[in-house]
Parts: sequence; structure tokens; C-alpha cells
Amino acid sequence: MAVTGTSWPTLPVRPDPAADRVRESGLLPELAYAFGGPFHFLLPDAFDANLAAMRQSLAEAGVDGFVYFAKKANKAAVFVERAAAAGAGVDVASAAELREALGHGVRGEHLVLTGPAKDPALLRLAVQHGALIAVDALDELDTLITGVPYGPCRPARILLRIMPPQQPHSRFGMNDAELTTALERCVQAGDTVRTEGFSFHLSGYAIQPRADLAAHLADLCLKARVQGLETGRISIGGGLPISYTDADSWHTFLEGHDRRHYHARKAFQDSDFYPYHCPRPGAEALTALLAARPDGREQSLADILRDAGVTLLLEPGRALLDQAGASVFTIQGVKDRDGYQLLTVDGTSLSLSEQWFNSEYLPDPHLVPRDGAGSDSGAGLYPAGVGAATCLESDMLTWRKVGFPRRPRVGDLLVYPNTAGYQMDSNESPFHDLAIPPKVVIDRTDGARPRWRLDRHFT
Repeated sequence: MAVTGTSWPTLPVRPDPAADRVRESGLLPELAYAFGGPFHFLLPDAFDANLAAMRQSLAEAGVDGFVYFAKKANKAAVFVERAAAAGAGVDVASAAELREALGHGVRGEHLVLTGPAKDPALLRLAVQHGALIAVDALDELDTLITGVPYGPCRPARILLRIMPPQQPHSRFGMNDAELTTALERCVQAGDTVRTEGFSFHLSGYAIQPRADLAAHLADLCLKARVQGLETGRISIGGGLPISYTDADSWHTFLEGHDRRHYHARKAFQDSDFYPYHCPRPGAEALTALLAARPDGREQSLADILRDAGVTLLLEPGRALLDQAGASVFTIQGVKDRDGYQLLTVDGTSLSLSEQWFNSEYLPDPHLVPRDGAGSDSGAGLYPAGVGAATCLESDMLTWRKVGFPRRPRVGDLLVYPNTAGYQMDSNESPFHDLAIPPKVVIDRTDGARPRWRLDRHFT
């Protein structure tokens, strides 16, 4: 049954010509047939463009900076390969991630090791390869100074991670007293460690708190130099938002949706959702951050960094992966319910990871007909929720009754757009012994036929 009128909530994505060319090429049904299950396709040229835009923002602000790709955002090897080729770094948090980055061409000194409570073997590996280490706690610092034999005369390169005052209950970083102790131990350690600066990770996407804290870290660098340390770098982590949709669509969606528009009348609070529109996404957010005036100061953050001789380190994930891939599922079952359809696809919500956050991935999936033709198309929209091929009521890819322009059928494909940032990898699992969806790299979309290959992630 189609619904008519303009009140049905939809959330269309921003234009993405590269993804459109792949979707319209006829390749996706062939890949779905070949793999016999869901898969992701990757568009690494978008990664290159996003990285170039961030570097341009730094250059225009006159700020010395370095970008690390946050590998946790997507496990695909191709993004690490593109980072290596462009001379960028990679943010890792495990021995496997570190080895994978090295194996795909990233130089050891272009790695930053983050995460809490790193084990001695991981720290040893990082020091041996010259990686920068974000030290999260005093005991970790002590291990670096005294606890691990690293080999001849190679200092541990470190940043001291602070606990943001805006998040006093965070389990990450050091408070003021611990930081004072850490600096004293770094001075006493001599050449065992090279204290290059400070770092933080701040939840949320607000510009001003991030600028305030970055300026505070620049001040800490100046004070630590007085103690004889070489502090000249600060890392502000990630936190650069992206925009999946336009402002009007986002605000109209928030104003129009309610429990009637979700399967089983599932309830979500607006605050549960990622901010699918932001006025200054990606590199624009970085430009705004550098132009901000921290703590009511007269200088911009860019001015403060330049005057202090401080290099700005960034660890974006989602912002580098904007429009760098999509996820494809095949509809294998259709049921009619009260005024809508309930679709079952050949995968699970574990391959679309927003459910991990007790939320919903809201951008409208594209319906690709199995035979290239429409079905029951006409006036109005055909609402349908999307469930998974498992035995759990809660395993829903999309609780929302998405309004499709034609009636979905068995064999049609659903293409979830712009999923490269965190959606593909954060929560995947071979539940029911279902295969984890493979990743297909689209190396070229400018011809009549996209060129593709399997990603070379080490397994």
C-alpha cells in the first residue's frame, strides 16, 4: 500500500555522483549474486579528497599539522594504503592494527598508538618502530620508562593524554595532579622518553570546547619546555562531523517523525541520533576550529598554535571516510503488515553498526530493482521496515518505515549510502555462521563499467 502526501518522514542523502555511477552501472546485482550475501563497496577516491581538503584547511590557516587516519573507523586495507601513499599517518590501538598499517606501507614514525592500558608487548612494538604513543596513565608511563626492554638507545616518543575538564568522569587520560607527576617523571627519565606534547579526546562535535582545550594544550607545551622537555605537538583526536543530508531535510525529519513511523512503534529520542546534518562538516569544521577564539582570547586558535610553534595533530575517522563507501543487502523476504511492508534481507544489523549505539542509521537506503525495472511504481511512497535474516526480534537494520518510490520485491537490492565511517565494522559478527560481508574496492567509476577488486585486509 502506498502512502500519499508530503508528511511521510524521509531522509535523502547528499548527492554522491561516484556512488550513483556504481549503483546505475548494473554491477551491484552481479556482485550480490557472486557473493551470495551482503557486501560493502568502497570508494577510496573520496578518502583522498577528504584528506586533501583537511590539509588545505591547515595550509590556509598557516598551521603546521599532520593527519592520522583513525583505523578503527574502517578495517579496509585500501584506506591505510591511500594514507601511506599520501604521506599521512594512521591511528592504531592494537598490535594487529599496528602490524596491518606497517604491512600496507605506513612508516612507523607516521603511526600514533592510542587507547587505554596498553600491554607491554604492544608498547614494545610501538617503540621499536618509532611510533608516537599517547600515554593514558602513570603506570603506562612507568612501563615505558622502566618496565620494557626496547633495544639499544631508542627513546619512546610520547604524548601525555589529559582528561578533559568537560568530562570529569571520563575513564581516559590524566587529571591535573597526575599530569604534574607525569611531567616530573618525564624530566627525570632523561633520554628514555621523548615527550613531544599532549593529547585529548573530547566527546561530541562542538567547536568551542575543542578550541578551548587545544589552546590549553598549547599553553602546556610552553610550560613543559621550561622544564626542559621538547613539547611541540598536540593531538585533538577526531570529532570532525560530517553531513549526510541537507539542513531542510534533517529539520523536517526531526519535526515529522514519531512512533507511528517505526516498526513495532519503536521509540527513539532525537538525541539518540547522530547529527545527520551539520552546517560545517569535515574540513569546514577544521577551518572553523582554527578560526575560533579560545576562552575569550583575542587570538584565534591558529594564531596561538603558530606563536607557540606547536604542530596540530588530527585523528579523524568518519570525516576522512565521508562518501567513501556503501553497504548492499538483497531482499529475500517480504511481508505485508498494517499499511506497510516488513522486509527481510540477507544479513544482520551487526553489519550496519548504528544499532550498537541503541540508535538508528537514518539515511534512506536506495532500492535497486532486481531486473532494472520498477514495480508498482506510481503516486506516493511504499513504506517498509528492514529486518535481518536471524532469529531475533530486535535484529532490525531499519526500524523506521522507509518510504520507497516503488514496492520492494524479493531479489531487489537495498543500498545503504555513505556507510564507510564506522557502520561497516564496529559491530560485525558471524552470528548464525553468516559470513561477514566482504569489501569491494571500486578503483574507477569514470568509465562505462566500474573497475573493482576485493580489499586486501589481512585476515
